[in-house]
This record gives sequence, structure tokens and C-alpha cells, in this order.
Amino acid sequence: MGILEVKGVNKRFGGLQALGDVNLSVQENTVHAIIGPTGAGKSTLLNCLVGKLIPDSGSVMFDGQSVLGRKPFEINQMGISRVFQTPEIFTDLSVIENVMIPCFAKRDGAFRMHAIESVSSEKGIREQAETMLADVNMLDKRDMHTASLSRGDKRRLEMAMCLVQDPKLLLLDEPTAGMARADTNNTIDLLKEIKEKRNITMAIIEHDMHVVFSMAERITVLAQGTPLVEDTPDNIKGHPKVREAYLGEAQV
Repeated sequence: MGILEVKGVNKRFGGLQALGDVNLSVQENTVHAIIGPTGAGKSTLLNCLVGKLIPDSGSVMFDGQSVLGRKPFEINQMGISRVFQTPEIFTDLSVIENVMIPCFAKRDGAFRMHAIESVSSEKGIREQAETMLADVNMLDKRDMHTASLSRGDKRRLEMAMCLVQDPKLLLLDEPTAGMARADTNNTIDLLKEIKEKRNITMAIIEHDMHVVFSMAERITVLAQGTPLVEDTPDNIKGHPKVREAYLGEAQV
């Protein structure tokens, strides 16, 4: 049994079958990539995992508990954090203030925007936030305004905000989207460091095969909402079903 078990998940939007009998098993302390052409159902599956969508049928179990019917913040409290395709940060706050907000949420068990009014007097919270920023190599930028950050630094900041919650599973939705190759490689290195240091399980949706094959230990390929194959990266590379999904015809 994996830490995340998806069994027989189906989801329709009107006449469109977005997910068809999806089965997925993500093993603890691994990096599992979910790939497929545009429209394959990757984002729909991810939204089912974090409570934004409810499957029409099937089950989604995390660490032995069902996530179905739970609100996104409840799923977060279970130990699942999500990094969005476009970094979700507070653009009117500084770098360290962005990290202090989820620190308050973890301490108080609720998200309180007004907490930012007293962050300067909260020494313990600030120290915790600085520790998170150090983990993503952004401590020297703690007082910068987020508007001045590069795409890569915004992604690092979002990861620090996620790590505050001490997640067991980190879901990454195209974590290198829109990045230059240098930032992409830095992000790969950062994710590897985080996994090694914290033993976090990661599930990644990604189009960049350089990222996938640099990190993944297991890969699930989706096409038209249906799993084609799940295997190791070496076996996926030359699999005829994968070539057919991406290139339009099987090549052997």
C-alpha cells in the first residue's frame, strides 16, 4: 500500500469523460511523476486529490484516510500541501511575512490574515519563518518585496510556505513552468535537497521531460483521462504506448 492510493476514480464534465477508472499508487518517500499530453486529465486528477473536485466514483486514500468530501484546508491539515502552477503568494507582503502567515496558521489551527499585523512582535514565529527560508536558500531575501522576485524565487518562496506545514506529501503542479533552464535546474536541485532532508513524498505533474527524468522514481502516463502505463523512468522512455500518446502513432 502506498501513502496515496487512488482506485477506480471517474470524473465527467457533462459529456466529457475527464478521468476514466484511474488507479494510482504513490509509495512513501518517493518522487512519482504524472505525465501525459494536454487534456490527459492530469489537473483534474490533482484537483480530486486536494478537494477542489469530488470524483463521480472511486476512492482517494491518503495515509489510510479518505480525502473525499473534505475541504482543501482539511486535506492540508492531513499532511498534503500543493505547489501551484502559478506561485500562490501574497504580493503585498515581504518575503518573510509570506512565510509567517502559514506559521500562524499552523500554530493557531486557522488562517488569520490579521495575524500579519503583529508579526514583528512574534519572535518565535519569525525565527520559524527564517528557518524555512534558509531551507530554500532565500534567507538573504527575507525583507524583499515579493514583486521584485524572479519566477524561480517566487517558486522557492511558495515551497517555504508549504514546508511550514511539515507535509507528508507535496503535490507539485508544473513546478518549473515559465522558468529559464537555469532556474529549472536550480528548482530540481532544491526539490532533491528538500526530499533528502525531510523525506517528503512528492507527486509531480510536469510537461518538461528533463524535470521528470531528473527526479522521478516512478511515472504514470495518462492519455484522455485513462492510465496507459505506470513504470520506472527507464522503461517509460521507450514504451510504445507512451510514444503513441505523445507522437500520435506507436513507434517500436
